[in-house]
Amino acid sequence: MLVAGLVLAACGKQPEPAPAPAPATEAAAPAPAPAQVYVVGTDAAYAPFESQDEKGEIVGFDIDVVRAIAEKAGFEVKFVNTPWEGIFNTLQQGDRDFLVSAITITDERKQTMDFSDPYFDARQLIAVRQDSTVSKFEDLKTLRVGVQTGTTGDEVVTKLQGKNSTLIKRFESTPLALQELQAGGVDAVVADNGVVENYVANNANAQFKTVSDDSFEAEQYGLAVRKGNTELLEKLNQGLAAIKSDGTYDQIYAKWFGAKPAAEAPAAQAPAAEASN
Repeated sequence: MLVAGLVLAACGKQPEPAPAPAPATEAAAPAPAPAQVYVVGTDAAYAPFESQDEKGEIVGFDIDVVRAIAEKAGFEVKFVNTPWEGIFNTLQQGDRDFLVSAITITDERKQTMDFSDPYFDARQLIAVRQDSTVSKFEDLKTLRVGVQTGTTGDEVVTKLQGKNSTLIKRFESTPLALQELQAGGVDAVVADNGVVENYVANNANAQFKTVSDDSFEAEQYGLAVRKGNTELLEKLNQGLAAIKSDGTYDQIYAKWFGAKPAAEAPAAQAPAAEASN
């Protein structure tokens, strides 16, 4: 009986083998790190460089240039409309990562901030009414002249008329100064050529004409960053070089100014100025 039981037990159901472990799956690739987002200050009252469209969006030549630079350099940007009067303070305090606002590179500014390579050549230009007899900058010495506060236009007119002149009328923006010219409150306006030319072209009813003068020194615009921020500066210069080499810059220039830019001038020895737009 014992032997029979053992035989029956041996013939019974055998235990099933343990299932083989599932093949190891490959570890999921880590999600790409989000792109760095930089906050960019701009005074959106300086068409065609930066202004607000009918939807309130900030648009302009400077805006397109920075977006293109950001795409090439692998970061993102957020533009914040920032009044010119306090724009440099927002940079120094860390509220803005860099600035783009038709900012002229000057030796004085270089003492407190760093600049990218130049991205635009400019000069001052005089706007007067069609019936004006002004033919050169010197003619403005005894006239009422409108300027945007703290810009290169403000600086050169102050040098011409003297810092205590009561004939200089300062405004928060160049368009306001040009509106005052149309109303007869000033005899001329001095501002950056790109802004003046854009306003004259788009306000034919104002009946303005422009007067150039060889005494105006060449200026160059740059992107401003906090002093010593070499990491960001390198990214900006890398992106700027890329859009210049592949034709993107020329396309943006033609979009806003209707032609390709002239050959780049040598770095300008810009006059020191408290501020310059």
